[in-house]
Amino acid sequence: MVLADVDTPALVLDLDVFEANLRTLQDWARRHDVALRPHAKAHKCPEIALRQIALGARGVCVQKVSEALPFVAAGIADIHISNEVVGEAKLALLAQLARRARISVCVDHAENVAALSRAVAAQGARVDVLVEIDVGQGRCGVASPTAALELARRVESLPGLRFAGIQAYHGSLQHRRGHAERAQACLESAARARQCAEVLHEHGYACPIITGGGTGSAEFDGPGDVYTELQAGSYAFMDVDYGANEWAGELKFGNSLFLLGTVMSVPTPDRAVLDVGLKSTTIECGLPKVHERDNLQYVAANDEHGVLRVAAGTAAPALGEKLRLVPSHVDPTFNLHSELVAVRGGVVEGVWPIAARGLSR
Repeated sequence: MVLADVDTPALVLDLDVFEANLRTLQDWARRHDVALRPHAKAHKCPEIALRQIALGARGVCVQKVSEALPFVAAGIADIHISNEVVGEAKLALLAQLARRARISVCVDHAENVAALSRAVAAQGARVDVLVEIDVGQGRCGVASPTAALELARRVESLPGLRFAGIQAYHGSLQHRRGHAERAQACLESAARARQCAEVLHEHGYACPIITGGGTGSAEFDGPGDVYTELQAGSYAFMDVDYGANEWAGELKFGNSLFLLGTVMSVPTPDRAVLDVGLKSTTIECGLPKVHERDNLQYVAANDEHGVLRVAAGTAAPALGEKLRLVPSHVDPTFNLHSELVAVRGGVVEGVWPIAARGLSR
């Protein structure tokens, strides 16, 4: 099958660009002696994770316990749940998964540590525990090295748990637009992580894992001699939001992920309508962008319709014509689709299940 025969709306992956993106960051990580642990919340697709690991990734991250299920089923043996897990049902599932794969998880509260220990011990399992520290995100994570030290002591005192290090992730700085601004913010976050690790070390708690970083910060976090793992996810695909960053350094990625849509109406010379709306894309980071058609602008998203503005004096797309859109935000866009059409040179090579779609508990 060729791309022109794919029914729409469809989520499409350009394999040549995708594979180049994977090699770019894996090579970067290798050169700077830092492990790559790509974030699977970006794509929710085991086939993608397996390809990342085949190139040298240490394992993957997920954000929710249930999200880990299809990755464990696919044989991925090292999974970090880069989040706090609270509630008996979720902790019981985590403990069950820890009997099938190496599982690590974040904590930032002593009560959660105790509940985690009870659940894991009941299953006869063991998990690695990372204390999450707030390095500027203002979301989860303890606020000081002293608080991290107290939690590390608590972890080491309870059955089924092993203190493995710290998580120091700052999501919002990934989208600081200026290259120099982003670099400075990364230095400040890394300094907080380094200070915490030093305090822990002084009290006898080594940090074999300091995990964090993302697509927008990997360029600075990789060579910084603080992080041992990078959690980038969107680098494999890219989107409109990341495309708005200034990429002035060596590390750059191409757009491999597209929404394929069909022109379903051309009611006026200056307007066309695609079959790609809110049930196929998300707009919290802005609207998608028409790929390689500068005279067309996606200007409105309805449930089942995407309205395009045609630049004055230019030709509107033909009724039935298929267009590619760059999504504005990779992660939630994947979560709207059940399969990914993998294409090389306009020919479909495979259709990959997005098996963790909707698994957000």
